[in-house]
Amino acid sequence: MTILTPARPTTRVAKGLVLTVCCLVVVLPFLAVISTSLADERQVAGAGGYVLWPDRPSFYAYEAIFEGGVVTRALLVSVGVTVVGAALSLLCTALLAYGLSRPGSFGSRPILMVVLFSVLFSPGIIPMYLTVKQLGLLDSYWALILSALVNGFNVIVMRAFFLELPQELLDAAKIDGASELTVLFRIVLPLSKAVVAVIGLFYAVAYWNNFFSALLYITDNAKYPLSLVLRTYVVDNATIGTGDASQVPPQQSLQMAMLVVSIVPILLVYPFLQKHFAKGIMIGAVKG
Repeated sequence: MTILTPARPTTRVAKGLVLTVCCLVVVLPFLAVISTSLADERQVAGAGGYVLWPDRPSFYAYEAIFEGGVVTRALLVSVGVTVVGAALSLLCTALLAYGLSRPGSFGSRPILMVVLFSVLFSPGIIPMYLTVKQLGLLDSYWALILSALVNGFNVIVMRAFFLELPQELLDAAKIDGASELTVLFRIVLPLSKAVVAVIGLFYAVAYWNNFFSALLYITDNAKYPLSLVLRTYVVDNATIGTGDASQVPPQQSLQMAMLVVSIVPILLVYPFLQKHFAKGIMIGAVKG
């Protein structure tokens, strides 16, 4: 029997200092972004671009970016693409993973090899663009959704979870006359809330942050998602026109305000999935 001895005070102090430094490294950039979005032009200029604590916080930068309608429209596009895309991706991933997890499924081994191959080798930009073009999906929201509909890694993770479910329970449902879809939606998925929550969060974050597909497939500015608008104004340093130039907040505050708007939705969703996240992320690591 191994007796655990408490750590020395110096060790505990060192761990506390390391943890504090790590927390500061994570928190300070978020604090700088939020503070800069609330600061005025004088304070932004005096701080050299980034403010850690605004003297007179103001939401004028947020009012300015929403006045033009570009950010509002892009936000609605991103929400729509994320919700529809994550729901369809979860459905397709669950169907494929369940089929691959069932013993004796027709073609399960070759299809599993194809899924593994897609994880190791990506199709490339040019073949993807030509495929989207041949399907007539250019400048369409479906190009943003269907081009990232199923992720091979997520399929493998969900399949591994389904394989750990008691086979006797599924067989009992089949004996009672349940079809495969009934078993999936009435038994398997309710028992798999952890993996569904984690995979759903993965898909939602991927759709929300996916600006590159929009950059390739979308040409109409009115269909830009928020991630591409954010890239245009922050990375390309484009000027945000919001009316009278004499009354426009500093460009740095506008850019940071847009960054906060793009982060907040994911931060609001995460707490609802947090209780499932720790369990779902350990799928395959242990049995039970």
